[in-house]
Amino acid sequence: MGRLAIGFQGEHGAYSEEAIYKQFGKDVKTVPTVSIHEVFNLTEAGAVDLGVVPVENSVEGSINETYDMLLSSNLTVVGEVVLRVVHCLIGLQTASMKGIKTVYSHPQALAQCRNFVKSLGVEPRITYDTAGSAKMIKEQNLKGAAAIAGERAAEIYGLKVLKKGIEDYSTNSTRFLIVSREGGNGPTRAGSAKTRRGGISLGSKTSLIFAVPHTPGSLYHALEVFAREKINLTKIESRPTKERPWEYFFFVDIQGHRTDPKVARVLSELAKKTAFLKVLGSYPRSKADRS
Repeated sequence: MGRLAIGFQGEHGAYSEEAIYKQFGKDVKTVPTVSIHEVFNLTEAGAVDLGVVPVENSVEGSINETYDMLLSSNLTVVGEVVLRVVHCLIGLQTASMKGIKTVYSHPQALAQCRNFVKSLGVEPRITYDTAGSAKMIKEQNLKGAAAIAGERAAEIYGLKVLKKGIEDYSTNSTRFLIVSREGGNGPTRAGSAKTRRGGISLGSKTSLIFAVPHTPGSLYHALEVFAREKINLTKIESRPTKERPWEYFFFVDIQGHRTDPKVARVLSELAKKTAFLKVLGSYPRSKADRS
């Protein structure tokens, strides 16, 4: 049996690849892609076993492309990884801080280092990937340019770290989801009695999407179902339906596993109060996300 193949957006050295290694170790085959959309496509087609995609950053918020793909895809969410993101300013081996005129990176990385970039007085330029920016500087021998990327990207492409830890907030972390074409509840089961409280599996999380009728009080009545059963919502995000102006899908993460009796009751009742409901999957909560 071959190594597990896992798709991610970006070039080798990207933070998504770091998240893969954190979760699965180094004995996997990582498959770089141009976009999050392509990660989903390769996973659905069976070209990779799993996909790992960013879904939200603790500073800059949600990754909209991932939410849109979760809505349209048939993939199941089977896990999550929370990665502490440490940004570095990276340049050629001959580069110096004073000589940098342009900084390249993904828009999220540039935003997460906004104050540092402003203090340098340089021109920020958007690219599709952090590690891809580092690779470009190396391949094109860009003097007077630097990339914002991880320290591992500098090692891979033979570049120099000019400054480490340039993110504006030391708590900067990104949450990634692991997606699979396998149905059901993923590779985990509901927690044992030791990990339960009030009938809820504390070590599990369930992600779902729903839409409510465009009538007064419909969202309140949907959310009331969770409150009544004392199920904690760990995340709620709205995204436009794109088909009807000012109507939204709601992406929700809740504590507990879909096989927990309380969660199963809530999902059953929620289906009656919503115009659309899709359960994305139940999976182990990241250790970094547990209190």
